[in-house]
Amino acid sequence: MNDDKPQQSNTLWHGRYEAAAADSLRKLNDSLPFDKRMYAEDIRGSVAWARALGRAGILNAEETTAITEGLDTVRTEVEAGAFTFAVGDEDIHTAVERRLTELIGPVAGKLHTGRSRNDQVATDLRLWVHDAVGKFYVGISDLMRSLAELAEAHTETLMPGYTHMRAAQPITAAHWLMSYVEMLSRDLVQSAVALDFAGELPLGSSALAGTPYPIDRRALAGELGFFGPTQNSLDGVSDRDFVASFLFAASMLMIHLSRFAEDVILYSSPQFGFIDLDERYTTGSSIMPQKQNPDIFELARGKAGRIIGDLTGFLVTYKGLPSSYNKDLQEDKEPVFDAADTLLALLPAITGAVQTMRFNPEKMRAALDEGMLATDVADYLVMRGVPFREAHGIVGKLVRRSLETDTLLSKLPFELYQSLSPAFQEDVYGVYDFMASVRKRNQIGGTAPEAVQQQINRVKMAISMYPSTNSNEEESA
Repeated sequence: MNDDKPQQSNTLWHGRYEAAAADSLRKLNDSLPFDKRMYAEDIRGSVAWARALGRAGILNAEETTAITEGLDTVRTEVEAGAFTFAVGDEDIHTAVERRLTELIGPVAGKLHTGRSRNDQVATDLRLWVHDAVGKFYVGISDLMRSLAELAEAHTETLMPGYTHMRAAQPITAAHWLMSYVEMLSRDLVQSAVALDFAGELPLGSSALAGTPYPIDRRALAGELGFFGPTQNSLDGVSDRDFVASFLFAASMLMIHLSRFAEDVILYSSPQFGFIDLDERYTTGSSIMPQKQNPDIFELARGKAGRIIGDLTGFLVTYKGLPSSYNKDLQEDKEPVFDAADTLLALLPAITGAVQTMRFNPEKMRAALDEGMLATDVADYLVMRGVPFREAHGIVGKLVRRSLETDTLLSKLPFELYQSLSPAFQEDVYGVYDFMASVRKRNQIGGTAPEAVQQQINRVKMAISMYPSTNSNEEESA
């Protein structure tokens, strides 16, 4: 059976067409299944546009009131679950206008004066991104607070620091936790950049050439919370740099969460035993009764690839478009929605897991070995006038002897030390103190408890300006 048979047209452009769109075209073209979630933004923009038409004298006071009140009714119906989408609703804009017409009659047809779906949808998506970024701020800052609070309890909890996944130097658990807080602080900045990119109002650009009606676009921008109108109507309807910026911010956030997840997965494994995860944030096995699996963190690691794919897919779509609006841009919404939905589900779960995780200081300290203090021995020589490169070589020979004889560095005879350098004195054995090593690194950014506490204080002050969910799943459980 051919689904492409001509029917009577019921599209917004029915005057030009005698036949309705083929079913196969509708299935491909209609965006209602995913853009209906922008109903609030679409109605908000339409209310502002109606008021702008009123101020410009295009609508009289009664018409403006009828349209704005009708739109408020449509919003109420959608939010109450009483709104029924019709077969002919191509997208959320069509659905809202169709229902408005049912409510107030032909005057609803005046709403679209001087406006195109091109500038309408660009405005809707920018408004939606504004809201999503605000939720990102809350989710990111909640996680930062939780990490900082956990760090503050562990400024003197020693653990190995790793490079190349090999034990390198002693650090504190707080220092490790705060390294991810720094990453998340950059994610706040990236989110703000996305918000800035979405800060201009395209409404009033019409299809591509600008509206011919005397609309005060600056006042319209202010009413909708934008810092100003777009300055070129061709660019205004086709600019999706804010989408790319939003997806880049989401991708970087996912990358940071994935890296944190990888650390937690390793450190909470029985082989490390540094961290215990709360049962509420782990899962069991369908066949192995003893298992406790870190699924939240594995999902964080896995979903990073998905969000990076959203960014990559959009960029490939965006790169070859000619100027002005093209239907390809319909592909901008689903990756944005997917990235936002994924992160807004993931961030609270990771935050809850952080709030309830527990460190095992004894196991963390037991994982330290004296080889991690080799650099401190080299620094000992440097402080006594030995060039660092020479000191590095000398200590390397000590390490080799330690390995060959299976003897701790602190148990090697003093005669060996002096045979390698007369700069060694008996007090060299005092270097083999993990906490002393940590405390020496007291410069900005170092792992010393005092330095990390300064970082914690700075971060807590910085994020105090951001809203919080004030939810502690551990207390409410």
